[in-house]
Formats: sequence, C-alpha cells, structure tokens
Amino acid sequence: MTHDPIADMLTQIRNASKVTKAEVLIPFSKVKEAIAGILAKEGYIERADKVEGQPARLRLALKYSGRKPAITSLTRISKPGRRIYVSKDRLPWVLNNYGIAIISTSYGIMSNREARKKRIGGEIICEVY
Repeated sequence: MTHDPIADMLTQIRNASKVTKAEVLIPFSKVKEAIAGILAKEGYIERADKVEGQPARLRLALKYSGRKPAITSLTRISKPGRRIYVSKDRLPWVLNNYGIAIISTSYGIMSNREARKKRIGGEIICEVY
C-alpha cells in the first residue's frame, strides 16, 4: 500500500468540515500548500497559513455558511497507483463549472479554469464543489 499524503489532507479537510471544526492542522509540504492556496483563492476555505515549528504544519481555516460547509465534495482523482493525466482539450468541467478540479501542470498547481486559460494540461489531483 502506497502512502498518499494528499489523500490524507483531503480526508482531514472532509472530516473536519463534517463536524464543523473551525480549523484543521496538517503536516506541511509545498504541494499541500499550493492546493490549500487554490482552495482559499476559489473560496472553499477561509485561509491557509504555514505554522513554523518542528515539524512545520499547515493551518487551514475552514469556511461555513451557517452550519453548512463551503465544501460539499472533495474527491481524489489521480492516485499513486493510477495517475490520471489530461490534455488541454480534455480538462474536466466539474459540476457544470460550479466546482473546480485542481491540476498539477508543468507550470505548477492550478485550477482547471486557470489551466484552460493558459491552454495546458496535466495531472488531475482532485475535484472540489
């Protein structure tokens, strides 16, 4: 069984939002920081801050409207055992463009909307709505 830190991050966010936790602390990595940055930019979480220390952590402030979480679904698409790549012409439309897909491209990690504007494909990390 291959360890998947990104899937762990997504699961922690999913579980914390189900019990309406204000924030969640996850182990830090640059990839997770980039994913959290996109979630914050697209309005799915309030903010993501790096907490210095040994080891460094990433603090995500979750977003709610009343008691309803901003994230309805957070699904891992490309897994270590089965990578899913798409060309610029096959970028996914998530929930008729109400949701986003997070894509790892040669220009960094970005949303499917940004990748579509830049006309580049890559690996689909996850889908959020």
